[in-house]
Amino acid sequence: SQFRRLETSQASRRGFLKAGALSTAGLSLAQLLRSEAAAAPAATESKAKNNVIILWMRGGPSHIDMWDTKPNAPAEFRGEFGTMSTNVSGIQLTDMLPHCAKIMDKWSIIRSLNHGDAGHSTGDQFCFTGYGPGIAPDENAHPSCGSIAAEQLGKLNPRLPAYVMIPRMVPGTGAAYLGVSCKPFETQADPAAVGPFKVQNFEMADGLSVNRLGDRQNLLTGLDKLRREADASGKMAGLDRFGQKAYDMLCSPEAQKAFDLEAEPQKVRDRYGFMPAFDPGASNRCGSPAWSQRILLARRLVEAGVRLVTVDLRWWDTHVKGFESLKLGFLPRFDLAYSALIQDLHERGLMEKTLVVAWGEFGRTPRVNNDAGRDHYPNVFSAAIAGGKVKGGRVIGASDSHGAFPKDNPKSPLDVLATIYDHLGIDTKKQYLNDAGRPITVLPGGEPIKELF
Repeated sequence: SQFRRLETSQASRRGFLKAGALSTAGLSLAQLLRSEAAAAPAATESKAKNNVIILWMRGGPSHIDMWDTKPNAPAEFRGEFGTMSTNVSGIQLTDMLPHCAKIMDKWSIIRSLNHGDAGHSTGDQFCFTGYGPGIAPDENAHPSCGSIAAEQLGKLNPRLPAYVMIPRMVPGTGAAYLGVSCKPFETQADPAAVGPFKVQNFEMADGLSVNRLGDRQNLLTGLDKLRREADASGKMAGLDRFGQKAYDMLCSPEAQKAFDLEAEPQKVRDRYGFMPAFDPGASNRCGSPAWSQRILLARRLVEAGVRLVTVDLRWWDTHVKGFESLKLGFLPRFDLAYSALIQDLHERGLMEKTLVVAWGEFGRTPRVNNDAGRDHYPNVFSAAIAGGKVKGGRVIGASDSHGAFPKDNPKSPLDVLATIYDHLGIDTKKQYLNDAGRPITVLPGGEPIKELF
C-alpha cells in the first residue's frame, strides 16, 4: 500500500531533559526506543542535513507594534511607539527593536499573512499542522510539522531526538495519528525558570535513576557515579539492547553537551538577555522573564543535531495595558534574543542549514481598545524569517494603511509551512492514514514563499 500507518503504543513519551533524559510520564526512555524501533523503519533515516527553529510567540504578537508600523495612521491605529529605519533602505520597524534593525540585512519579514480563526488553540493547530482542529482544540487532530519531520526524516544525531519542545508542548505540536514515536521530547526543565537550569528526575529501566542533578559539575559527577554503580551491580548486563541504547544516550557526550546550558559562556548568555518582568505579578502579562535563555538552548540543540526545535515564547496576549507590557517586557527581550540568535547562527556557520521562523497564531487588532491593548486578529499579521535559502532584508507582501487586511501578495500559514517543509526536504504530497483510516495529505495546500529566496 502507498499508505503506511505507524503503530502506536498506549504509553506517551514526555519530557526529554537536559542530559537527554525522559521525565516520568508512564514511558521510560528505553520503552520509547522500543516504540521508535517498532514504528519507524530504516527508511526514516536522515535524508537531509537541515534543521529548523520555530520561535512560537503564543498569544499573537502585534504586527503594527513590531514589524509593520503605520506611522501615518491615526493615533488609535498606530499606537504609542515610534518608527525607526533599519540597515536596509526602505524597511522600517518599531523603535522598540533597535538591535533587530541593525541586522535587518540578515532576516526578512512576511507582512501579509492571514487566516480566519481568532482562537488561540485553534489558531495554533492551523499554524503547526495546516489543518483546523478536531473536537478538542488543545489536542492535535493532525500531526505537527515537527512530527512530520520526525517521521519522514528521522534523527540527524542518533544520540539526540529529532524533535524537541522547550519547555513543553503547546496546542498543535503533537503527533496525532503518526503515533508516540513522532511526539516531541519536552525538556520540562525550563531555562526560563528562576535559578540555574536544573535536570529534573529521570528514570531508566530497572530503576536506575539520577535525581535532581543540579549544576554542570553535579551532572557530570552524577552520571559517572550512575555508570560505576550500575556496572558494579551488574544491572547494565541485564538491560536489553534498547535499555543499553537509552543508557548510552543519557551518558553520551553529545547529549550532555547539548543540554548543558550552564556550559555556555556568561557573555553569550548575557548577549541573549536575561531580563526580569517589570513587576513580580506581571510575568504572565510580560512573558517569562528568561525565555531568551530558551532561545539560546534552541541554538545549542540544532548545533548538536536536533532537527526541529520549537520554543514557547508565550504569552503575547496583550489585551490590557498592551503597550506597557510590550515596552517593559516583550519587545526589549525579543529584540535582544532574536538578534543574538541570528548573529550567533551566522558566526557559527549554521545559518545556511538552519531556518528560523518567529511568529504566532495571529496578530492584534489594528484599532487600540479601551484598555490600551489590542485584541485577537487573524485577518492580517506578520512573521520574521531567516536562514536557509531565505535572503535577508526583504519584505514579502503588505497590509493596508491601517494594518487591517492584506493589500498586496497575501500569504497563508500554509505557505509558511510549505517553506519550512521545502527547507527540510519533506514530501508534502505524502499521505498517512488517520485514526478513521482515511488517507490525509501532509499539507492540503500552500507553496514555498519563493520571493524570500
